[in-house]
Amino acid sequence: MNKKINYLLILTVLACTLVTAQNKKVNKALEEFENLSYDTAIDSYEDLINKGYSEEQIYKNLGLANYKNANYTETANWLSRLFKLNNSDVESNYVYMYAQSLKSSEEYEASNVWMQKYEAVKNTEIRAQKIAAKPDYLTEINEQSGRYDIKNLSINSAASDFAPSFKEDQLVFSTARDSGTTAKYVHSWNNKPFTNLYIATPSTDDDFGTPKKLSSLNKKTHETSAVFTKDGSTVYFTRNNSNNGNFSRDDKGVSRLKIYRAKLDDGIWKNISELPFNGDNFSTAHPTLSKDESKLYFASDMEGSYGASDIFVVTINEDGSFGTPKNLGNGINTEGRETFPFITEDNVLYFSSDGHPGLGGLDVFATQLGDSEILNIVNIGKPINSEQDDFSFIINSESRKGFFASNRAGGQGGDDIYGFIENEPINLHVKTLLSGIVSDEESGELLAAANVKMVDFEGKTVAETVSNENGVFALDDNFKNGTYTIIGIGEGYNRLETQVTVIRGQDKTALEIKLNKVLKEAPVGTDLAKFLNLKPVYFDLDKSNIRSDAATTLTAVLKYLEFYPNMRVQVQSHTDVKASKSYNNRLSNRRAKSTVSYLIENGINEERLTSKGFGESQLINDCTTLEKCTDEKHEENRRSEFIVLE
Repeated sequence: MNKKINYLLILTVLACTLVTAQNKKVNKALEEFENLSYDTAIDSYEDLINKGYSEEQIYKNLGLANYKNANYTETANWLSRLFKLNNSDVESNYVYMYAQSLKSSEEYEASNVWMQKYEAVKNTEIRAQKIAAKPDYLTEINEQSGRYDIKNLSINSAASDFAPSFKEDQLVFSTARDSGTTAKYVHSWNNKPFTNLYIATPSTDDDFGTPKKLSSLNKKTHETSAVFTKDGSTVYFTRNNSNNGNFSRDDKGVSRLKIYRAKLDDGIWKNISELPFNGDNFSTAHPTLSKDESKLYFASDMEGSYGASDIFVVTINEDGSFGTPKNLGNGINTEGRETFPFITEDNVLYFSSDGHPGLGGLDVFATQLGDSEILNIVNIGKPINSEQDDFSFIINSESRKGFFASNRAGGQGGDDIYGFIENEPINLHVKTLLSGIVSDEESGELLAAANVKMVDFEGKTVAETVSNENGVFALDDNFKNGTYTIIGIGEGYNRLETQVTVIRGQDKTALEIKLNKVLKEAPVGTDLAKFLNLKPVYFDLDKSNIRSDAATTLTAVLKYLEFYPNMRVQVQSHTDVKASKSYNNRLSNRRAKSTVSYLIENGINEERLTSKGFGESQLINDCTTLEKCTDEKHEENRRSEFIVLE
């Protein structure tokens, strides 16, 4: 018995020891993750997985850590395992990351399915609304694609090279390459060396020579994303929060990014100072200047941000001081990452985002800044954008040459810088959608293959389309504000013109074009009322004035006579039997003349019209005596008809 007890005690101690060891490994991985040491956390979590662990939080952290390090294939792998766990209550953000990561392997159909799941639970989010507003975003991206020729630059290394910027004809960029003196300064986020700023001079082969360090700007921290004033005397750049040039963390263990300014003095960058709107509890990074250098645009997660990082702008005063940073709003910013802004000479904002519909990871987008609050955010397409991260795009507005960074396959290192030439300009105009249906006015039948075009005030056709099998048409273009004429033409139908007032960016989706069938010419002797399937013009007892209910018939007859300007008609009028024959003859003549007068007053030449009264001689029913019929039946005989003479 004692042996058994001792054996059980030993097993219990061993089990407790194993549990304690396992808990230590889990806690170690969690500590690494919470300290943003994502690369080492990934290794620790994968080691736990290999030892049989299968927990929701492990899969979540592995998915997020890989997403932060742009390992999108691995993100999709771990999050797919997460969603296969029974009873896992997964936050919508992981659904979004999974949908985004699936794009890295071009699984767009599967990505769309998961995006729809995300939209269903987060339809109030900005990025969900932007995705819902562009269900055909891949088609739009394809329309913008193919406008660039790109080239991987020789200055790239086996490490990360990114954030290119113009300094006259030279190229300044950020790199994590190990120069021999920075190997010990490794960032725990991705276990790679800190970045420094380098500069390269153009070579003769449309590339650059051997890059050199910008020594006076680099410290024992990250330096990246520089922008220079046109005269080259001032630079704004990004650096980690530092203490006397050394790497510094906040109370949460995070080293925030800050924007610094430096002045060139005898070829050396001096007076390096951080900008006053930086903060120790948030990041500001990736500065760029407006054309007149009066505004600085940058990325930040400061208070007032919508997502992981937003694009902000701040005014630079004439004395070098700064105004209050302003968020560019949810036309541009989402709950995702909006970062690496760049402003062209034409006031076009380029930026990278994973919150707008794209091909995967960070894509480059563009929008025309101006007075209008309505922005058309355009994905600039392939080959600039890929299934991976594409960012830090810059372009010279005159030469149409530029640079960007990407971690796509086929590069020399983690991130590579690519040069490009833009062969065709991007269309950034705000589009306005005008859509509706074309139908038969009489029957309501929806009309397919009807031509619909839009004409401006000068008579110029600005858009044209054809209705589909359901009668639906759509005109989608960068219309200017104003009044346009929409013309509808269907086979067998009369041309219809209707006016519409356009306000840029405000869609109109319930327009109706109701077409009338082309009217055949009525044969001689035909009553137009019957030919047009209309009621006769009826009269009250002993009256010859036109009643209000005759308007529909008379309007149709007028239009018909206008359509056939050579047609002559005799108005033939009749009475019931409620008077003497001689009186009824006179009454019917008055009714005929009254009807003719109405037509003349409304534009029909009197030479085309004659009138004749027939009294009670042409009854259309058997109401031959006063007592034989009701007044309603007698009224059927009190009428005017329109008989075609020629």
